[in-house]
Amino acid sequence: MKVFKFGGASLKNSEAVENMASIIEEYAGESLIIVVSAMAKNTNLLEYIVRKKLQSADYQTLFDEFENFHSQMTNDLFKANAGVKDKIRTMLIELKSKIEQDLEPSKLYDNVVVYGELLSSMIVAEFVNASWVDARDYIKTDEHHQNANINWDKTQKLIVSDLKQTNGIVVTQGFIGSTDNGESTTLGREGSDFTAAIFATCLEVDSVTVWKDVPGILNGDPKKISNTEKFDELPYKEAAEMTYYGASVIHPKTIKPLANQNIPLYVKSFSDPAASGTIIHDCSFKPLPTIIIKDNQCLISFKVIDYSFINEHNLSVIFRELATADIQISMMQNSAVSFSIVVDNNLTKVEALVGRLKSDFQIRYNTGLHLLTIKNYTNKLIQKYQKGNRILLEQTSRNNYRSLMAKLD
Repeated sequence: MKVFKFGGASLKNSEAVENMASIIEEYAGESLIIVVSAMAKNTNLLEYIVRKKLQSADYQTLFDEFENFHSQMTNDLFKANAGVKDKIRTMLIELKSKIEQDLEPSKLYDNVVVYGELLSSMIVAEFVNASWVDARDYIKTDEHHQNANINWDKTQKLIVSDLKQTNGIVVTQGFIGSTDNGESTTLGREGSDFTAAIFATCLEVDSVTVWKDVPGILNGDPKKISNTEKFDELPYKEAAEMTYYGASVIHPKTIKPLANQNIPLYVKSFSDPAASGTIIHDCSFKPLPTIIIKDNQCLISFKVIDYSFINEHNLSVIFRELATADIQISMMQNSAVSFSIVVDNNLTKVEALVGRLKSDFQIRYNTGLHLLTIKNYTNKLIQKYQKGNRILLEQTSRNNYRSLMAKLD
């Protein structure tokens, strides 16, 4: 058995879905679990709808755009097949009722955004003539909406009991799960890779393949870095570190469960499926300089206000509030009287954090920053990426160079 994951770019239109089906046909006769994301940019569209609803603003135009996309997709793929169109129409009616619920923001988000994957997977399953299963029946989580934690014991029992003896093709959704009470949850943005790893480890499959719009894992984002090189193979540890520092090709939670069971992960191009791609497995490794740039970063600096020092007590107060606000640190640095952290610029979370800590610290923050990581750096590369930037924080270790930068005017 193998697990395949197809992201939104590989399902962006009817031609892309047909291409995906041709890839699957090459594995005829094998047992496959197919995990799919929402098609194209529809998760973003659903997020905009949720935002409008929470602002008590009109979201009908956005909903019409979402509905029209899926209606056009079913028309293109299924022509006169009324049965499929009825299933999609019913799901869109369900979605509209979910949007109209009065729920607190994170619950509303999860109740609405899951429909991107539900609709995508239904269309794919019908097109490739596969069994469709609802991932929420198998991926069991806590109630931490928008970034839920997996209950591995319950999840494994459910997946093994139903899917261990699967023959043929099963299509399900990435990114989504549910609580014990059946409430929809999501696993964090871009979490479909993680879903593929969950099904793979529970079923002890032969391999996982993530189909992307790149030829494999590169030593930099080709949209930002010129003359990138492809890794033919990577050890689990190196791949995990790259995701931690912000490499976006694989979701950060994906590597660990696969490494624990020594399941290889392939990253391959859906536009050139015969190419070798990159394999992540237990292997030796010849390092390449790797450049990772995270945009839209925020620098938050905490300074004590009573002429004391930043000590363990002060740090414990800050970290407790960071955990409460569900804010992950990308980089941190301290001096005698101040402590600075770099986080993703989620303004709602940042302002809530500042509000809770402003009585204990003098707090300043800057937004619109860029966090550069160069793994296996050279001095020449450091100088290249420093040019034209103002360095706000800088750290150098034996293998890695990191700096927080603001573009110079």
